Amino acid sequence: MTVTDTTAPTTDEAIRARVEDLLSRMTLDEKAGQLTQYFAFDLPPGEAAVGDLPQKPGEVDDALASGGAGSLLFVNDAARTNRLQRQAVDGSRHGIPVLFGYDVIHGLRTILPVPIALAASWDPETIERGQAVAAREARAVGIHWTFAPMVDIARDPRWGRIVEGAGEDPYLGSAVAAAQVRGFQGGRIGTPERVIAGPKHFAGYGAAIGGRDYDEVDLSDQQLRNVYLPPFKAAVDAGAGNIMTAYMPLNGVPATANAWLLKDVLRDEWGFDGFLVSDANAVRNLVTHGYAADLPDAAVRAVEVGLDLEMAISDPAYAHLPEAVESGAVSIEAVDACVRRILEVKVRLGLFEEPYVDEDRAAAVLADPAHRQVAREAAQRSAVLLRNDGRLLPLDPDALGSVAVIGPLADSKRDTLGPWVFDDDLDETVTILDGLRARLGDTTDVRYAPGVRPAQRTFPSMFEMFPGNATPDPEDFDDEAELARAVELARTSDVAVLVVGEWQGMIGEAASRSSLELPGRQLELLQAVAATGTPVVLLVMNGRPLDLRWAAQHVPAILDVWYPGTQGGTAVADLLVGDVAPGGKLPFTWPRTVGQVPMIYSHTTSFEPQNQGRRYWDEESTPLFPFGFGLGYGEFTYSDLRLDAETIPLDGSLTASVTVTNAGQHDGDEVVQLYVHQRHGSAARPVRELKGFQRIHLAAGESRTVELTIGPDELRYWSAAARGFVVDATTFDVGIGGDSTVPLTASFTTTA
Repeated sequence: MTVTDTTAPTTDEAIRARVEDLLSRMTLDEKAGQLTQYFAFDLPPGEAAVGDLPQKPGEVDDALASGGAGSLLFVNDAARTNRLQRQAVDGSRHGIPVLFGYDVIHGLRTILPVPIALAASWDPETIERGQAVAAREARAVGIHWTFAPMVDIARDPRWGRIVEGAGEDPYLGSAVAAAQVRGFQGGRIGTPERVIAGPKHFAGYGAAIGGRDYDEVDLSDQQLRNVYLPPFKAAVDAGAGNIMTAYMPLNGVPATANAWLLKDVLRDEWGFDGFLVSDANAVRNLVTHGYAADLPDAAVRAVEVGLDLEMAISDPAYAHLPEAVESGAVSIEAVDACVRRILEVKVRLGLFEEPYVDEDRAAAVLADPAHRQVAREAAQRSAVLLRNDGRLLPLDPDALGSVAVIGPLADSKRDTLGPWVFDDDLDETVTILDGLRARLGDTTDVRYAPGVRPAQRTFPSMFEMFPGNATPDPEDFDDEAELARAVELARTSDVAVLVVGEWQGMIGEAASRSSLELPGRQLELLQAVAATGTPVVLLVMNGRPLDLRWAAQHVPAILDVWYPGTQGGTAVADLLVGDVAPGGKLPFTWPRTVGQVPMIYSHTTSFEPQNQGRRYWDEESTPLFPFGFGLGYGEFTYSDLRLDAETIPLDGSLTASVTVTNAGQHDGDEVVQLYVHQRHGSAARPVRELKGFQRIHLAAGESRTVELTIGPDELRYWSAAARGFVVDATTFDVGIGGDSTVPLTASFTTTA
């Protein structure tokens, strides 16, 4: 082993010089190794597999011993990270360390609310602060890079990975994407206590046909440019150092080897100079798709479009690169370009100088109580109040003699955390039952009954191979007796807090659904509890809209708490008793039933717009709750909408202002939302589009003037007629309010 230098270069020129020197001394086999990422599973033999591809015993150790691995993933223990890193450094002739990646989606040890919940906060500062905590914990244990944020737009809630993104809207999605990149990565690659952000899945993955995960995607150019690509562009502009490609074919060409997508758009048009990684086995899947003839061909096609790193379970396609170069199937320049980007990021992270982590410090960082406070505040700010008939909420703790907490999800630590969690500490996870007992237990009798057994998937989740991820199915559970016990508990209590939703294994990757109904017998439980006449507060634990038609008509209070994370129960108790007020807003349109999906607020005006709500003869074709909707404990009114200009040039800007008043008796937060509609132009534009927002806090009786800017970035769009981005000379209507149904009551014109 040789090490070229022990001093970290500090300038771009010095970094590149070091990389070029190292690259010049590497063999083809060593270069291919740098372009390979292995799963470093810590699972029993036979379980270390994804799909039908098991990992060979000793494969990772052998690769490390020969300098044949450039990156590892799925290592979250500081001691194990150090051990594997020593193997890599000692096994490389040049002392090249490996890059450790991990799915730090919404926290490592301190679990934040799931990403769709963070998006529901409509608060970039909260999101950035939360992901900075996630990054600090990850970097402490030796993780250098996260496979997040997921910035795929999701407009079909049957798709399970809606939980990982920011919902349906490109403007909100872009703001959330940029905030997550800043939180994870800081101001630059190599910022202390931060990790490289890896936005995924480029691109269009969220538009899978039928909402079926992994299935093909067909999108027009205008949909790609106006809806699906903007969050990726925002992430790139925020400095993201990595992009992960998508599994599926995009318009017939697999995204992992799509030259237009990866070279023309990402590299040439956007100027992205970071590194690209495939999703798991996606290079191998070029053969499965019928795109590549075999693994050597798959490797060639991926490298030719600049796919720098292959994420492989076993038997990587990139192992065939040396023979491909020697045969002339791919140029050494193409391979070197990929290796160069991998080496450069390792240099920028300082891994050659400090490849190992302080194991004692890692334990201290993971236990930092300040991280739990950030998680608690994030859960508070993410909750969305969907219904509060008769102002049942907030509850008055002094007036409560007894509270019935009902539903198996109410006392499930693992489900409180949500999906995509692999290093949790259940001992410190606060369930909703725990939170209410801690907040009310001194003066109120808080009693619990599950009511129904946990529901199960027809096809088990692949994540059940990880300990603790399987949903328990108790053998001794007496279904009828437990249902009756829960109903009686509700009947004899002052209020019933009923928790319903999906178990965490029912959403996420490979967790698409054909239905949005409450799984199992939860609706039956809800109806039976409501029939007692006891006031019911319904808490929804979810990552997508569920069929709540019955609840929206019969339950006085509904609060969407999502999967709220480590401090979820504490935050929910804070919300229920009014210690804080809910101020979140929906990041998606909530349909009445699965038969309506996809349903989006930003549709175009079509034939007979007066009948838009009557497209189905058996059900209103309107949402149960609109995009941007969310109530508060205050009463927010809007007045005096003003524009500071009636006409602006195509490259000009104006300021819209509105007065927001909290006319209620409770302090609270409101998300002020600005929507525009273009009346005419080179294409038919949506009836309204979100183009600005700001979350504000108002005391009871307080008023404030909020200003939002409208400029070329808000008005430009990709026109299929012009085959490019345009700002039309036209008239725009503007509305500002608390959700996407706000009337558009002001207007201005743009002139050439």
